Amino acid sequence: MPAMAKPKQQQPLSKELSEGIPDAGTFEDIPRIKTVAGDSVGQRVQSKVIIITGCNSPLGIGRASAHQFARNGARAIYLCDFTSTHLAVHARELTSLYPTVSIHTRVFDAADEASVATVCASALDTYGRLDVFFANAGTSSAKLFWDEDSAGFMQMLRVNTLSVFLAAKYASRAMLRTGAGKAYPGGAIIGTASVAGLRSNAGPSDYSASKAAVVSLMQTCAYQLAGTGIRCNAVCPGLIETGMTAATYEAARKRGSEAKIGQLNPLRRGGLPDEIARVVLFLGSDEASYVNGQAWAVDAGLSAGHPFVPGKLA
Repeated sequence: MPAMAKPKQQQPLSKELSEGIPDAGTFEDIPRIKTVAGDSVGQRVQSKVIIITGCNSPLGIGRASAHQFARNGARAIYLCDFTSTHLAVHARELTSLYPTVSIHTRVFDAADEASVATVCASALDTYGRLDVFFANAGTSSAKLFWDEDSAGFMQMLRVNTLSVFLAAKYASRAMLRTGAGKAYPGGAIIGTASVAGLRSNAGPSDYSASKAAVVSLMQTCAYQLAGTGIRCNAVCPGLIETGMTAATYEAARKRGSEAKIGQLNPLRRGGLPDEIARVVLFLGSDEASYVNGQAWAVDAGLSAGHPFVPGKLA
């Protein structure tokens, strides 16, 4: 006889479902504009506790995002990476620029379940809350699918997809915690996907599959966290100058062909980590209070149309 399914556990309800959205009153004979988020002028993640994986690279999106979060009033930021060569430098830089923000460094594999659980528990033990988890750790390859073996394919999924699954699993539980300064559950989980997870021909098969899975995970988790105020979104960068793409940029500069980088997108250029970080900041802030289950392409328009060769369009 098959085992009976466990009853679905009731999730705590968000502030909006518990209290409703307050009436804003009227101006003369028309209603004032209702709001959920606070004022968009000023520090956008004031008092929030934030975990970021994939933070070691000096050219990385993780580092750039940490600066945006710190600049915008975060209470504490955990800089996490499998490699520690630059974490201490990043921490010193952030502390010198933003002395009111508590910076923590953690060295662990973002696809290791116990480590992800531990960093989320640390945020709760230290601050009594977790507000943003930016699951940014990732790797890439340059292999054609028939040259990749099963172990390599699964390693790609492990680093790029399993890490986001574990972030969502443990961050969501931590974001349900309420207490002083946080009366209701809520938070933002952001997974780094890619334009390669949205459209074909933007990356190798194993990489593209792993990033498409990140998009699906964020969409599915958003629905399974219904009513909690925890939002799950994927950010999908295009061609950005990071540690992963540094070789491409360096080779182009040596050839004198740097101007050709990004020529297939309508802005005709590659992007900067900070340009992704500003979208991550928005998704992690209360200003994105109605953005949930989305895959946000930040790719200069690359995914908006079919590729063409500049100058050859009739």
